[in-house]
Amino acid sequence: MFKGLFDWYNQSLATGGYPLIVLLMAIESSIVPLPSEFIIPPAIIVAQKTGNMTLLGIVIAGAFGSWIGATVMYWLSRWAGRPFVLRYGRYIFIPAAKVEQAELWAAQFGSLGVFFSRLLPVVRHLIGIPAGIVRMSFWKFSTYTVLGSALWCYVLCQVGIQAGKDDALMRGELHRVTLWAVGALIVLGTIYYFFVHRLTRKPAK
Repeated sequence: MFKGLFDWYNQSLATGGYPLIVLLMAIESSIVPLPSEFIIPPAIIVAQKTGNMTLLGIVIAGAFGSWIGATVMYWLSRWAGRPFVLRYGRYIFIPAAKVEQAELWAAQFGSLGVFFSRLLPVVRHLIGIPAGIVRMSFWKFSTYTVLGSALWCYVLCQVGIQAGKDDALMRGELHRVTLWAVGALIVLGTIYYFFVHRLTRKPAK
């Protein structure tokens, strides 16, 4: 299954290029749980093979797509308000618990939380909601979103470059693809637990 998805995405990148990255990263930063960890690294691998994209171009496309998705979430939340989001969010993959988690994150770290959230799983998809609800300055929100997203995309590009040096992975050997996928899930799960879950737990009453 992993190999089939990997091959399909590689072929799509070869023809879709930057616009496909922008589209997928916009989706990643909105309501669909599409991890950027599976978008950017394959893009830099394809870029190194075909030469039709550059690292800088991928970072810019990824950051721009993230900004688009986050902006949609920001304005929807600003327009609809907290009660609407909490009541109907679960119908579009935004459960109330996750909204409250993002609110706690924003309350703890303020506007800089927008920047740091772009480097962390789960909360980066949702940070636009509390930012919109509290009517944070859109320009400040946009600046931190673009900067944080660009840094994260650069980090993912470096991961992709290292992955590209794994010949077994590049040949699509199932065990190697599985090892990388499982490793990524473990790392992301650990990051989420220590840097998101523990920091955004509600205090005991």
